[in-house]
Amino acid sequence: MTLFDLARRNAWRKPMRTVLLLVCIAIAFLIYGLTSSFLAGSQGASAANEDILGVMSAGGRGQALPMALGERLKGDPDVADIAPLVRMRGFVGTERNVVAVSAADPVRMMAVNGKGLGLGTPQIEALGAARDTLLVGRALAEAQGFKVGQSVTVSAFDMLKKEGGRDWRFTIAGIFDGENASTDTYFAIARLDYVNAARARGSDTVDAFVVRPKAGADVGRLAARIDALFRNSASPTRTQSEKQFLEAFLRQYADVGLIVNLVVGAAFVTLMMIVVNTMVFAVRERRFEIGVLKTLGFPQRTILTLILFETLFLLALGGAIGLVLAKLGTLAAGPALGLVLTPAILARALGLIIGLGLAAGALPALGAWRMPIVSAFRTR
Repeated sequence: MTLFDLARRNAWRKPMRTVLLLVCIAIAFLIYGLTSSFLAGSQGASAANEDILGVMSAGGRGQALPMALGERLKGDPDVADIAPLVRMRGFVGTERNVVAVSAADPVRMMAVNGKGLGLGTPQIEALGAARDTLLVGRALAEAQGFKVGQSVTVSAFDMLKKEGGRDWRFTIAGIFDGENASTDTYFAIARLDYVNAARARGSDTVDAFVVRPKAGADVGRLAARIDALFRNSASPTRTQSEKQFLEAFLRQYADVGLIVNLVVGAAFVTLMMIVVNTMVFAVRERRFEIGVLKTLGFPQRTILTLILFETLFLLALGGAIGLVLAKLGTLAAGPALGLVLTPAILARALGLIIGLGLAAGALPALGAWRMPIVSAFRTR
């Protein structure tokens, strides 16, 4: 009989206790999987590009930059290309149904970040076919049920039209998929010339410039040089990488990483106390059997390994259940919440299972290892 068979049989001696313990373990790893998936998705763990720079106003997201600044940015020898960007937030149908639209020059957006967004020549040509066309990200299209050729009205929150009203009408010309599954595609891309000409305020200004550095350029130095160029101007800038921007955006509301770590840490500390307590009682119930094993000549290390393996077995089974539930949760939530259960999260979960198994099993295993045979036989 292998260690696995012994661990399995010992674990199921008390079915109710084992089931309750597995529920606790599964819940802890479900919390870990969902919170880590949220953090990975919201920060664009796989998609956020540290080589793409965003140039925004130093005064914050609410202040625009003159579109003319783009010409000075292109003059830097380390800048390969730039794309001016105007953001429009609004809703479709009801106010709770919020959508984001990024107005950009199609050709420049393709040159700067076409690969990352999964843009190809067909999408760019479709967007250029008419001024009021729209490219919709796959996640947004699936969540809203958008189809190519459909007319969509976006009611902007803070962008009025010259003709009056906040309703912007677009025709969906295509759908883009992003470079990979973790790329954020819960937004749409409109034409900058159309939005710029039709809006009532802020003409010839942009919310940001997206900058692609040349190959081999030092991104950090380029960002510092751009900010130094406009430091004493009427429009000082703050330049960050895409990843830094996403992290800074989240920190405006809370330190999400700290909150996630605290929640997960509390869950696993509680779990470890439960597992240690359960295994201590399980070993105490089997004191006579441990004494028999020692009498028959089983090495101390074998008894130690048996207890540790049983703890690892329970944590692995419960952890697997919790992670499967977390994966189902990310699929059920859909792309709108941006939950991404990445291989890195699963790798850390495996490390947690091994670490918690060894730590939680150490106390009961040492108790069994140090137990005198005479003391063990007194239980009968």
